[in-house]
Amino acid sequence: MYTFLAYCQDTLHSSPGTRARKIVSIRQFWKYLKTKAHLIDNNIAEELETPKQPKRFVRCLTLEESVRLLIEANSSSARDNCIITIFLNCALHLSELAALNVDKVDADVVSVIGKGNKERKIYMTPAVKQALGQWLAIRSTLSVNTNALFISRNNNRLTARSIQNVVKKHIVASCINPEGLSTHKLRHTAATLMYKYGRVDIRSLHTFSVMRASQPQKYIRI
Repeated sequence: MYTFLAYCQDTLHSSPGTRARKIVSIRQFWKYLKTKAHLIDNNIAEELETPKQPKRFVRCLTLEESVRLLIEANSSSARDNCIITIFLNCALHLSELAALNVDKVDADVVSVIGKGNKERKIYMTPAVKQALGQWLAIRSTLSVNTNALFISRNNNRLTARSIQNVVKKHIVASCINPEGLSTHKLRHTAATLMYKYGRVDIRSLHTFSVMRASQPQKYIRI
């Protein structure tokens, strides 16, 4: 086993992640031989150690970039503003946002269908409520034959690809470097902002950031 792993590293130049997955497979096979098949008494694969994984930098928007993106989207269209506001406040997957229907929007919650076709409820912040209200008011004036929350110029459901294009367009228009950014990174951004500042309305974070910049020596709680 050690010879095989050395071959993977030195000859195949496998990455630490690839070698780690191979080690997990070997461990599970020997575990099966011992605990399920009862063909061996000693699992020697337990001695194998997984290589250290290099730390990956997951890029997400800063607080200031998030506010800048929201301001730019708000000046563009109610639909696009609503899409980006939901991404940054609710941390939805792209597929979840694309599948949203009007009847899944309640007074305080949005019901989304996630992995495994399981439904979960996302509580809306004031910013999401406001953005949804503005978009739904416009959507109600359109001749639409679909229950989709977000629609295209042809009044059809907005595809996942189209949503990606909307997000990219506004990131570029906000003078933010688009490299490495995607709708999934907006999900990371939402989670990061919630971790740093708590589950608060993202628009109120702009005021907080200004206060923090003007009083760098003072700890401000929100």
